[in-house]
Amino acid sequence: MTTLQTFQNEIDEINHRELAAKKRAHPPPAAADARAPKAKKGDAKVQDKKDVKPQEKGAKHERRDSTVQDKADAADSAEPDDIKDDPGPSIPEVEQAIKDKLLPGAAHDPEEAKNLLAMLLTRRKGELIFRIGARPPRTQLFQNAPLDDAEGWAGPAQTEEQVEVLVGALTQTVEDIGGKACVLVRLSGKHPRASVLLRIPPPNVSLTPEVRCAIVGNVDSGKSTTLGVLTRGGLDDGRGLARVVLFRHKHEIETGRTSSVGMEILGFDTAGHPVLPNSSGTVDPDVLRREKLGWDEISIRSAKIVTFIDLAGHEKYLKTTLYGLTSGAPSCVILMVGANAGVIGMSKEHLAISLALSVPVVVCVTKVDMTPPNVLAETLKQVEKILRSPGCRKVPVLVKSVETAVEVSQVFAKEKICPIFQISNVTGAGLDFVRTFLNLLPSSEDDDEKYDASQPLEFSITDVWSVPYVGTVVNGILNSGTIKTGDAILVGPDEHGQYLPTSVKSMQRKRADVTTAEAGQTVALALKRMRRAAVRKGMVVVHNDKLEVPPKAVRKFEGSVLILYHNTTLQPNYQAMLHCGAVRQTVRIITIDHPQNLLRTGDRATVTFEFIAHPEFVKVGMKLLFREGKTKGLGVITKLL
Repeated sequence: MTTLQTFQNEIDEINHRELAAKKRAHPPPAAADARAPKAKKGDAKVQDKKDVKPQEKGAKHERRDSTVQDKADAADSAEPDDIKDDPGPSIPEVEQAIKDKLLPGAAHDPEEAKNLLAMLLTRRKGELIFRIGARPPRTQLFQNAPLDDAEGWAGPAQTEEQVEVLVGALTQTVEDIGGKACVLVRLSGKHPRASVLLRIPPPNVSLTPEVRCAIVGNVDSGKSTTLGVLTRGGLDDGRGLARVVLFRHKHEIETGRTSSVGMEILGFDTAGHPVLPNSSGTVDPDVLRREKLGWDEISIRSAKIVTFIDLAGHEKYLKTTLYGLTSGAPSCVILMVGANAGVIGMSKEHLAISLALSVPVVVCVTKVDMTPPNVLAETLKQVEKILRSPGCRKVPVLVKSVETAVEVSQVFAKEKICPIFQISNVTGAGLDFVRTFLNLLPSSEDDDEKYDASQPLEFSITDVWSVPYVGTVVNGILNSGTIKTGDAILVGPDEHGQYLPTSVKSMQRKRADVTTAEAGQTVALALKRMRRAAVRKGMVVVHNDKLEVPPKAVRKFEGSVLILYHNTTLQPNYQAMLHCGAVRQTVRIITIDHPQNLLRTGDRATVTFEFIAHPEFVKVGMKLLFREGKTKGLGVITKLL
C-alpha cells in the first residue's frame, strides 16, 4: 500500500520534470537581459554611492572588506542558477561587514555600510530581517525552553552597548536609502540580541508583495470573527460583532455562517505596522461601519499585502471550500480550532485536504478567554497529538513570544513545522504574535519554481463578474508570463474547445489600477467586447500570438491516483467531482489499470478520466483531487488523451 508521503513525493517529481521540459521548450531570455530591469530599479542608488571613496583603513580591514564586497558583487552578477547553487555564504558575511562598519572602531565606515545594505535589500526584494547578536538554538526556542544556559548559539555575540548602537545606526542607515526599520525583538541579559525588519517601499501597487492565506475550520470556530478583528482593528464584543462586517449575503447575516469564498486583505506599511481603519480598538458598531478603508487605499499605503481567503466551515459548503483551496493557490492554510470544542467535525476534513494538497498548515486556537484552563490544555494536547501522527508528520510549535513568531515564520514551510497560536478576539490576547507572523511571511510570488515570468502567459480564471459601464471582468492568478493593458489575448476553452479572441481593456490589483502584472500575482482583467455568458471559472487566458497554436482543450486524460477514502469499491463509470487548479467539473472514470479493475481505500492505480460537460485546459503534472460524498482521491495528471 502506497503511503501518502511517498505518493506526494512522486507527484512533486512529475511536476518538476514537466517544469523542466517546459523551460527547455521555452528557454528564458539571456540572464543579463532578464535581470537588467531589476538592476535599474535598485542598483542605481547603490552605484551612485559606490563612487564615494572609503576612508583609509588598515591593510587587514581593507583586504577583508574587499573580499566581502567582491563576493557580494559576484553573487549579484551571477546567473540565476549560480545563485540557486550558492545562495547563502555571502549574505551572512555582508551582514557582518555592515555591523563592523556601523560600530565605532578601525573599520567604521557608514557610507560603505549604506552601500552594502542597499545592495543587500535589492537582492532580497526590498525586505530583510537583520539579526544583531547571537541567535538562540531553534530547538530550544521552539520548545519554549530556557535559553540562557542552552548550547548551540549561532553567530557572533554582541554586548548590550553594541546592540544599542547597531539598532540606532541601522535605523538611520536604512532611512537614508529611503526605507524604514522596525525593531521586532530586543532582549537583554546573558545574550543581548535584536531582530530588526528593514523594508523599502515598493514603487507602485503592481510590485507590492502579496501573501495568500486560506482560513479553514469547523463551524463556530471563529474564522470570520478573527478575520474581522485582524483586518478592521477593533476587538469583538463576544457576540459576533466583528464578523458581521465581512458577510456578503443576507442569509449569512441571518445564520451567522459563511457560505461563499470571501476575500479580505490586511496591509502592512514600510515600518511593519498594520494598515487599519480602526486603530483605537473600539467595538462601537457605528464606528466599525463608518471607519472602513477601501482595498485600493490599503494597497497604496502598504508595503506588503496579506490576502485572506475566508472559506466555509459547514459540511454542505465543502465544494466551495475545496474550490477555494485548489484555485486560490494559498501559501499557507490557517486552521481555526475552538479551544472549547477541540478538533471536531470539518476541522479534521480541512486538515486532511490541506495535507493532501501539500499546503503548509498554521493552527490558531481561538476563544481562550472563555475556555477553562483544563479544557484548553486538553485541546492543545489533542492538536499536538494529531499533528505528530503518521498522517501529518508535523512538528508542533507553541508560539508564546515575538521571537518565536519571527523565527518560525521563516522556516515553518520548509521544515514541516506547524505553529500554534492561542488567541482571543475579545481580549486581544495572542493577536500581536499572529500579526508579527503574517507580516514576515515570504511572498507567494517568490516561488520561482511554481511561477515563472519568462514563460508564455497563462492566467487561470477563478471569478467572473459583469460590472456596469465596464463589461465582463475576470479575476485569477498568473501562473506564468506577464500581461499588460492593451494586450491581445485568447480566452478559453469554451464548450466546443475553442478559444475566443479579445483584449485587456483595463487591469486592477486589489481594486487599485495597474498597467502590468507578473507571474504569481492575483489581478482582475476587464475584457473588451466579451459577453459574460461566454466566460466561466476554470478557463485560461493566453496571449493571442498567431505564431503559436492555442493550448489544447482536453476531454480525456490519464492520472495516477491514490484513494484516500472510499467505503466500498470504486469501479469504471464511477462519477465524482474533480478539482484541478481552477477547474471544477464532474468526471467519469473510463478505465482503471488495476488487476481487479476496481479500487478500495489505500489503493493506487492509473485511471483514465473523462469530463462530462465540456473540455477543459489541464496540463501534465497538475495535482488533482476528486470527491463524491465521503469518497476522496488524490492524484496527478500523467497524460493528455
